[in-house]
Amino acid sequence: MTVRDRDSVMRIEWAREADLGTPYWWSALSAPEAGEDLPDTCDVLVIGAGYAGLSAALAAHEGGARVVVVDAAEPGHGASTRNGGMFGAHPRLGWAELEAKFGAKAADALFAEAKPALDWAKDLIAREGIDCDFQNTGRVQLAYTPKHFANQRRMAEVVSAKSEVKVRLIERADLGQEITTEKYHGGLLFSEHGAIHPAKFHQGLLRAVRGRGVPVVAHAAVTAREAEVAGYRVQTAKGVIRAAKVVLTTNGYTSRPFRWHMARVFPLPSYIIATEELPSNLIGHIAPGRRMMVETRARHSYFRISPDGRRVLFGGRASMAEMGPEAAAAQLYKVMVGIWPDLKGVKLSHSWRGFTGYSFSHMPHVGHDEGVHYAMGFSGSGTVMAPWLGSKAAYQAIGDARGATAYSATPLSRSWLHPGERPHFLRAANLWYRQVVDRVEEWQAGAGR
Repeated sequence: MTVRDRDSVMRIEWAREADLGTPYWWSALSAPEAGEDLPDTCDVLVIGAGYAGLSAALAAHEGGARVVVVDAAEPGHGASTRNGGMFGAHPRLGWAELEAKFGAKAADALFAEAKPALDWAKDLIAREGIDCDFQNTGRVQLAYTPKHFANQRRMAEVVSAKSEVKVRLIERADLGQEITTEKYHGGLLFSEHGAIHPAKFHQGLLRAVRGRGVPVVAHAAVTAREAEVAGYRVQTAKGVIRAAKVVLTTNGYTSRPFRWHMARVFPLPSYIIATEELPSNLIGHIAPGRRMMVETRARHSYFRISPDGRRVLFGGRASMAEMGPEAAAAQLYKVMVGIWPDLKGVKLSHSWRGFTGYSFSHMPHVGHDEGVHYAMGFSGSGTVMAPWLGSKAAYQAIGDARGATAYSATPLSRSWLHPGERPHFLRAANLWYRQVVDRVEEWQAGAGR
């Protein structure tokens, strides 16, 4: 089967290993466990069984609470088993941007929290014995334009001054040790970042939660909640449960009745493709550093070698609006071959998407509204920040001092662009980025070569 990209008339050949839309990672998953019954009561009800929700359950249970987790689908059906598996923690924004949004004190604290968050997440994997193909690969942020590289030079200085995160600038002349391409003007290496198999990581967290006797109830979408004297009466698709505390961790999959959160965190689609198995010498040629790799350009491309070292997994902004897996694959394939011409003609085995929960400040937040504690708005940094901040939300819910986090100083704000529940503005944003932003960046990048 072939697909034609309307922009470049580029042929894509498919080596179908799964139905289109099925994530590459899902082949490693075992069959779902039998459904669990919904208890009548609990101390802490966690809504959402992704990384954040399962970590929140572990934290609340450790604090002595009776915990129940509910999910609208199978646990992990969302972004937790669909993401690229890049494992790192540092603010998406630079210090100056954080200072402008939240103040200097908060900016300092957010930078300082990056290393503890990453160390904690690595320790979680070790402590729970989670076999998720973790590798300390390091992650390279690749500068698409000369201006981006100048910004990276300043960022390296600030990161070193404001945090314990190890970071190293890579000059353009040395970039060939990491990636074989002429596309980039330098890079920033975060040597302590790593790679995971995201579905195995989620499955390990799920086993840890259920191993403590905590019910994780699938297909139990929350449809209503009412405040009562002793907490909340929560209606789900599997019945009613009364909870003293509620922790919401649904991020990019939030739905009614949580309209307050839907207005502040919107689902942004991210698309990923996987190649067929490639010769080891080709993998070694195009990505000699075998790092996790991300770009600075607005396409937000991110790519890596699969855990078994045999494929390229390539993700990014194929579209800000929803599109089918074949059309998305055509967009991503074109960008991938633009970076690595040697991959032209390779077959694709998978194409899928997930939704990241994006905030208008580009930063996560831990807080509470009308008694509902929450951690969300991870904005593409959820592999570490979701479990880290999920635990913080749970600790805050039970009044544990370990809930302190700088991410409680990054409030979720609304935008006039998003007055309702569905992010209709993304269609206009998609057109703006494709027709203006992407073209300007291409011009800036070419002028520097």
